Amino acid sequence: MSLTAEQKKHLRTLGHKLNPIVMVAGNGLSENIQLEVDRALEDHELIKVKFAVGDRTLKRQLIRELCDIVEAQLVQEIGNIALLYRKAQEPNPKLSNLLR
Repeated sequence: MSLTAEQKKHLRTLGHKLNPIVMVAGNGLSENIQLEVDRALEDHELIKVKFAVGDRTLKRQLIRELCDIVEAQLVQEIGNIALLYRKAQEPNPKLSNLLR
């Protein structure tokens, strides 16, 4: 399912105040990074991930790869920060960034 422009705008507004939860650095997308992003998306639905890899094309490739692996949608990419969204199976109102 693709997000509409209106949905992306709403998610960007919510994501503005968020801090990055996961940081991807020189080791790339290790299994632990993938598991942590998957867990964070299940808990929070909308998260920021920071990429400290230096190369712009490598960063974009890692973002696309991560989105495919965790089945998330890229809402926004600014600088080294990517805003990812995935609807949770059972959203927890205390943890979800969408329901708070």
